[in-house]
Amino acid sequence: MGIKSFQGARKQQGSVQERILRVKDYMSTNLITFKPNQKVHSVVEAIIKNKISGGPVVNEKNELVGIISEGDCLKQLSDSRYYNMPLEEDLVEKRMIRDVETIDGNMDIFDAANKFLNSKRRRFPIVENGKLVGQISQKDILKAALQLKSENWNSKTKG
Repeated sequence: MGIKSFQGARKQQGSVQERILRVKDYMSTNLITFKPNQKVHSVVEAIIKNKISGGPVVNEKNELVGIISEGDCLKQLSDSRYYNMPLEEDLVEKRMIRDVETIDGNMDIFDAANKFLNSKRRRFPIVENGKLVGQISQKDILKAALQLKSENWNSKTKG
């Protein structure tokens, strides 16, 4: 009588379906954006109303020209108090960060997670053909991770 296997059925080698998880699959596309000539006061109102920590600044062609955050608005508040200047007068273009680091929508989310860790940023805009198409945040990466909880986080999952 032959020996029976105690391991049960074996999976065939090479049958693992490769899944490439791209930033564009998890990015937010319904963004709250700001204009360079918008007053910082209205940005503060939008940040509070929408429970966000900042957002991209775009021109009339939807081209990314900067980013403004809670910290930028706080600096404006502090400066207005220090220099005794009215809060309502400051424009976004004066407070926004102009040198904005972006992320490629085709980037693997694991590489994007490393980019977040190395840069200490909360969000990265995604630009295609010069136009803002979306934004990926640390929270979006975490959501992607939750969807993968039943899979392995190894090279077989990455493409």
